[in-house]
Amino acid sequence: MDTKLSKETLCVQAGWEPKNGEPRVLPIYQSTTFKYDTSEQMARLFDLKDSGYFYTRLQNPTNDAVASKITALEGGVAGMLTSSGQAANFYAVFNICEAGDHFVCSSTIYGGTFNLFAVTMKKLGIECTFIDAEASEEEISQAFRPNTKCLFGETISNPGINVLDIEKFARIAHKHGVPLIVDNTFATPINCRPFEWGADIVTHSTTKYMDGHATCVGGAIIDSGNFDWEAHADKFPGLTQPDESYHGLTYTKAFGKMAYITKATAQLMRDLGSIQSPENAFLLNLGLETLHLRVPRHCENAQKVAEWLEKNPKVKWVNYCGLKSNKYYELAQKYMPNGSCGVIAFGLKGSREEAIRFMDSLKLVCIVTHVADARTCVLHPASHTHRQLSDEQLIEAGVAPDLIRLSVGIENVNDIISDLEQAMKCI
Repeated sequence: MDTKLSKETLCVQAGWEPKNGEPRVLPIYQSTTFKYDTSEQMARLFDLKDSGYFYTRLQNPTNDAVASKITALEGGVAGMLTSSGQAANFYAVFNICEAGDHFVCSSTIYGGTFNLFAVTMKKLGIECTFIDAEASEEEISQAFRPNTKCLFGETISNPGINVLDIEKFARIAHKHGVPLIVDNTFATPINCRPFEWGADIVTHSTTKYMDGHATCVGGAIIDSGNFDWEAHADKFPGLTQPDESYHGLTYTKAFGKMAYITKATAQLMRDLGSIQSPENAFLLNLGLETLHLRVPRHCENAQKVAEWLEKNPKVKWVNYCGLKSNKYYELAQKYMPNGSCGVIAFGLKGSREEAIRFMDSLKLVCIVTHVADARTCVLHPASHTHRQLSDEQLIEAGVAPDLIRLSVGIENVNDIISDLEQAMKCI
């Protein structure tokens, strides 16, 4: 399908193009295996000489259709689905890093990703240096080493709601001959397409706005096809040198712009198996069909709630880049002029106990370990999602002890504000 179509049309129609007499709606190919007539046909698939399906851990028609839709929305050349956003971020980095390598990352990222990069990947021999995303290009460049393989950041950080200067990060990454990987979960391609600002690879937790209804966990990796791996062949031998597990095949020579995603599928998914189920991909596709309708409503509601919070005498601070008083306002207008997301970070005057009492007093708004779906929900990261981090790590990650993450849904905004108001009276 023509990727020059509008985002609205791509949300509804991209990915699945039925032929004559085929289902109009994307089917669930709920099968682990696919039948072939000859052994030679199957052998060519295993040698990556032909494209097709033989085992769902590697590829599945339902999954590929949905990955193609997200790829079209982001303006990329190839994409793949994973079992979760965590798996997507792990694969995105691990696809170009191995033991002894290093990468650089913004410190204000989701706590789970921070732990993955700082602790788990360190056990695999891959070291990550966390930097202040708002530092100068010169300061950030000092974190790079000869064995640095990528730079990573989030379009809008979770839970701090800080806005990334994508162009600045892209300049730094490319100056050092490495790709920029951007987690675009909160903004979604409806509000921001990082490739247009120099990013090379985009990841998503599709669990959030893309699914939109809190029904299925999933992730996605999209490649822009813009990074020249061959120009930096010595840095990326996994892509530019023969892979002995595929009879000496070299990904960049065999697949060109498809090399990065092909390697991630043929190697990482083959060996680690974090596949998204076809049924979850089907549900994700239903969510994607209304993404262009839901995201503007999330943003519209969040803007009104943020303005209400900013005026409330019991609120100490609010971080939402739609507010003109916000330090990220100009940056957000550059990268996301039509709106950012529905998530707000704020703090109340008083103690942590009062913040918890406020949340416990909410009725419409629910306390859940989730964010960015149709229902308004709230979380206290220091007590929940980020509780594995030390106080020092919390501060480094931009998570204040009093930070409340409010994910504004698509309900009537007056009902949302009324619930916040009644809960404020309980503190």
